[in-house]
Amino acid sequence: MVRFNRSFALRLATALTLATTLYATAQACTRLVYLGPNDNVITARSMDWKNDIATHLWIFPRGMERSGEAGNRSLHWPSRYGSVIASGYDISTTDGVNEAGLMANVLWLVESQYPEFTGKKPGLTIAAWAQYVLDNFATVEEAVSALREEPFTIITDKVPGEERLATLHLSLSDSSGDSAIVEYIEGKQVIHHGRQYQVMTNSPTFDEQLALNEYWKQIGGTVMLPGTNRASDRFARAAFYVDAIPRERDPDRALASVFSVIRNVSVPYGISTPNQPNISSTRWRTVVDHKRRLYFFESALTPNTFWVDLKKVDFSEDSGRVKKLDLGTNQNHTYSGDATDRFVDTPPFRFLGLPES
Repeated sequence: MVRFNRSFALRLATALTLATTLYATAQACTRLVYLGPNDNVITARSMDWKNDIATHLWIFPRGMERSGEAGNRSLHWPSRYGSVIASGYDISTTDGVNEAGLMANVLWLVESQYPEFTGKKPGLTIAAWAQYVLDNFATVEEAVSALREEPFTIITDKVPGEERLATLHLSLSDSSGDSAIVEYIEGKQVIHHGRQYQVMTNSPTFDEQLALNEYWKQIGGTVMLPGTNRASDRFARAAFYVDAIPRERDPDRALASVFSVIRNVSVPYGISTPNQPNISSTRWRTVVDHKRRLYFFESALTPNTFWVDLKKVDFSEDSGRVKKLDLGTNQNHTYSGDATDRFVDTPPFRFLGLPES
């Protein structure tokens, strides 16, 4: 019989109530990190959204001059590291990895509340939050140390084509297997930092997700696992399977296992849930092999998985070029195998933000 104390039961009940309340409004995504032998670290994420998020892949070299796109009080920086990213609407970075092996992902979190932008600190558009980290840091430790100083204020804006503001949290992982989850709750930054934070989904907040997962740990994944597309259920399945899959020394087999887990927590394409119109289909998945510097992409609408080999990309400031891989409407263009040489020179997009005043 499963036993747990009164305090845990109260926290679990609170988390379950919150998760049920938010279920109808939260968009769905999942991120997980596999820690294998021979320093084999693999990060996977799914992008679940109710309509086409107009994603394309981009190569950004070092030395790009960036703006926080927050008007006259914008944060400014040059990119120290080159990166390969997946855009959202070609106005934001939703996912990506830099040449040092640091990966950043943004996922929906409806509870997010960002500090008021008073102008005392420079502003950074939420559209460039992940890109700021990829541009500036080689490891999770470096990024967390800098973010704890809170050098900027996050500025959010409406999701393209919608009236609601973007509410996101950020996950980071690197070649050492280190991880971090960054959230803004009630206007304050909250960072969870450590190798143990391998999984992130959506609502409720990360500490409540951990409480929910403790319940499923006590039951045991070989006995029963929750099977719905709710964020808390996907968290439980991802957390169990990412630790249950074999610790393969063959990197290709490890990669296959990780792909199987992220597919397991994906939402079938075209699914609809009565009275819950925002339950979202998985539109694409990315997987990063940190050790081999390979960035894999898989669309729900194409038959093949392909990859970008960061070792073959010219990220240099002098000769590196901004390039784009056009994925088509709903990411329906088919690529196969190594697609590194399929990118074409393209002017960079501008991150969505506040106008200059």
